[in-house]
Amino acid sequence: MADLSVVESFPHDVEEIENVWIPMADGVRLAARIWLPHAARDNPVPAVLEYLPYRKRDLMRLRDEPMHRYYAGHGYAALRVDIRGSGDSDGILADEYSEQEIADALEVIDWIAAQTWCSGAVGMLGISWGGFNALQVAARHPPALKAIMSLCAADDRYADDAHYMGGCLINENQQWGTVLFAYNAFPPDPEISGAAWRDKWIERLESATPFTARWLEHQRRDAYWEHGSVAENLGRIACPVYAVGGWADAYSNAVPRLLAGLGVPCKGLVGPWSHMFPHDGIPGPVIGFLQEAVRWWDHWLKGIDTGLMDEPAYRVWMQDSVAPLPSYAERPGRWVAEQAWPSTRIEPLGFALNPGRLDAEPGPEFALDISSPQTTGLHGGVWCAFGSDGEMPTDQRPDDGRSLTFDSAPLGAPLEILGSPVVTLDIALDRPVGMIAVRLNDIAPDGTSARVTYGLLNLTHRDSHRDPTPLVPGKRYTITVRLNDIAHSFPAGNAIRIAVSTSYWPIAWPAPEPTVLTVFAGAGSLELPVRPPRAEDSGLRAFEPPEQGPGDTATALRPLRFVRELGRDLTTNETIYRLHSDAGELGGASLARIDAIDLEIGKRFEKQYRIGELDPLSARVETTYTSSFRRGDWFVRVDVRTGLSATRDAFRLTTELDAFEGETRVFSRRWEIPVPRDLV
Repeated sequence: MADLSVVESFPHDVEEIENVWIPMADGVRLAARIWLPHAARDNPVPAVLEYLPYRKRDLMRLRDEPMHRYYAGHGYAALRVDIRGSGDSDGILADEYSEQEIADALEVIDWIAAQTWCSGAVGMLGISWGGFNALQVAARHPPALKAIMSLCAADDRYADDAHYMGGCLINENQQWGTVLFAYNAFPPDPEISGAAWRDKWIERLESATPFTARWLEHQRRDAYWEHGSVAENLGRIACPVYAVGGWADAYSNAVPRLLAGLGVPCKGLVGPWSHMFPHDGIPGPVIGFLQEAVRWWDHWLKGIDTGLMDEPAYRVWMQDSVAPLPSYAERPGRWVAEQAWPSTRIEPLGFALNPGRLDAEPGPEFALDISSPQTTGLHGGVWCAFGSDGEMPTDQRPDDGRSLTFDSAPLGAPLEILGSPVVTLDIALDRPVGMIAVRLNDIAPDGTSARVTYGLLNLTHRDSHRDPTPLVPGKRYTITVRLNDIAHSFPAGNAIRIAVSTSYWPIAWPAPEPTVLTVFAGAGSLELPVRPPRAEDSGLRAFEPPEQGPGDTATALRPLRFVRELGRDLTTNETIYRLHSDAGELGGASLARIDAIDLEIGKRFEKQYRIGELDPLSARVETTYTSSFRRGDWFVRVDVRTGLSATRDAFRLTTELDAFEGETRVFSRRWEIPVPRDLV
């Protein structure tokens, strides 16, 4: 992996402003950190905004500083703004992507454009939450917003976010809800908010509501999810968009969808990375993403022709076939590109699903039954990789053995795909509610099975996510499962496998009862999006080596401990998957001091999944998140514990929140929330 170079000298000297209050119309103040070119006070410059709930003062400081200082050094006012109710900002954060959040963003952009140091042109960028709200704000077309960059984000909050996948509840819903709930309970920094910090903190604690419960209450695509889903009407976005993703991330599908649906100038880039910026992404190779971003901003905010828009619209990392490992430092492959997306060059290649085989032509129909153990999916890795060890899908043979599989003959020549594979099946189910997981695997001559991509479908959502309907047991249905977009090169001699299972734990919550799925072989099909070679790929402009600006430092006070383990309780026949992680943003330590602000931060996160082989109602997820902040005599700690289980009829969520000032518990509350199952 290329070293990340730190640039000490820029075209512009940079002034850093630790905190500025941006007033909202209702009197609430949002806290902003600003990096400003010195010359901007006499010669106004465009501005780049990142708008997040992730605490610009401390938790994101080590990440923010090198990136935003880099933008400022290249002639942009760079701003990191805490969303209402987060970090040092006033108010309450009620939910992700609320109407209040977007309305505030419009005011922030107007405020930026009116500053004497701003030329009036504003860009917006962000990864994950910041990528989501960049798209959502662009859909409101504020006049000063001239372009956005959206990374690792989605245009569809229901079908392609951390809550549901194919209508199936994913366990990320509970994990992410726990993390956001904990973040929402953190106090502002007294050095920024002064004596009012405690009142603001108590207000946040007393207003706390478990986010997981709110998301569980909307198990089908409804108005709640349609809000903020720009896919509902991409025509509302009127400014240019650069969409970036990674194949190891959970949000890469949005990049080709945006390219296909937007009516404005746009670019798409997907590398091998996880949920990270491409200049420090894992797996590598990393790229000079900040230079790429400056090219984008120069073009759209300064009117400089950088040549960027003359390059192909869609550029991706074509991943080579590799042995399945739990982690990769680098993912072998090469950069390829398409001039436009959808590309007329993509050629569909069809296979018929015959008993145990993928063939060119369908054979006689044959009914195949499968009832997968509830532990099927343990080798699927995580729903969304964040660059930690042990996240990738490993050898799929244990899961394949619990699935129906259909294999091609060994390939006589290499075969490369780019896009979304589609599997169509004729099925019947013995229960009214059930799910299906479909995996596309790359089979090496020694039998090793590597997952290429996958898709899930709640079978009650077979026709609609808005209006699901139960199945009639025993009735035959035709269903389509669209797998996640991917770029993959199958080598000659390897085979292609489709694997079908009725469970996929711990990524997805199981159906309320064990199910027997009947697949009618001879009636199903696989369609692969085959990408022919393109000679021009060898002449693509090379990305520059990764670089960033100088940043603040952290002193490690307690080393990082990271454990990911799988075991079995032989007394209950339950499988237990456990993750214990310290740190994250703290530079490889579970307790660290951010030197510039003399603040010690401690973090611990643990999650545990339990399930029995045969009983889907044995599923349990428990998550614990503890954080502390200390400066001199000031010390606060927040403890959050959540648990999720289910009966046939309802989910049961428990949440506990305890907050301490020094050794004194200042807040404690427990929630027990039942949520009826809605065909999930």
